[in-house]
Amino acid sequence: MAATIRKLTTVFAADVQGYSRLMEHDEEGTLATLKQYREAMGRLVETHNGRVVNTWGDAVIAEFGSVVEAVRAAIDVQNELAQRNAARPQEARMFFRIGINLGDVIADGDDIYGDGVNIAARLQSEAEPGGILISNTVYEQVRNKVAVSFDFLGDLSVKNIEERVPSYSVRIGDEAAKPRRHETPEQPHAPERESWGRNAPPVPSQGGDVAARFPIPKEFAGLAIVAIVVTAINLFTWSGEFWAKWPLLGIAVATAIRLLRYSGRGRRGN
Repeated sequence: MAATIRKLTTVFAADVQGYSRLMEHDEEGTLATLKQYREAMGRLVETHNGRVVNTWGDAVIAEFGSVVEAVRAAIDVQNELAQRNAARPQEARMFFRIGINLGDVIADGDDIYGDGVNIAARLQSEAEPGGILISNTVYEQVRNKVAVSFDFLGDLSVKNIEERVPSYSVRIGDEAAKPRRHETPEQPHAPERESWGRNAPPVPSQGGDVAARFPIPKEFAGLAIVAIVVTAINLFTWSGEFWAKWPLLGIAVATAIRLLRYSGRGRRGN
């Protein structure tokens, strides 16, 4: 009987998103697809010097001596499975979620146990279908060694582990790795309805229309300023007589004459 030992290793955990739904839809087809995808996954794990530890249910547990190779294997897996899914009907596509953690585990024969495995499984459960989620221990080892980008997704709580685990999503850059959403058929245009509040269209100002039809010459602004100045002088030098009424009357007459002249031009232009 092999003795149990502790070791530091990179744990690769994967499972199928929506496995129960796929089985309800087509048991035999789902099992056949699962077998094919697992074989592809096992081949790629071995290519990157990893070892498949267990394959219970729809899950796959593997371990790697190299953190970099574990991430590279996960990327290759998701890219190959995405190509396979692209050739399948939408309802029959099978997407794996992958979580990777570098941690201390207990090795008992060919199996591995402990917090290192639990964290990888927790990351896998939070990954996007067709995506990869890694712990901060993995990120620190691969961030400058793998030609992909990473998105920090926050800290995850893990059962029986007091400290939360910072997690990063691996940006594979292959949209085919993610399930395509069902496209919503284009809806016919609804009849226009009156909008209210913030969505209401701007109401044109009637004053703006009047101003556009009857432009006010700039010289009228000058006459208005003169009238204001004359009135102010009269008030500041008040001696009991409002003498500014006569200049104001002259300004008013001049303004009226100019308004009639411009009005006549406007009618002739129309």
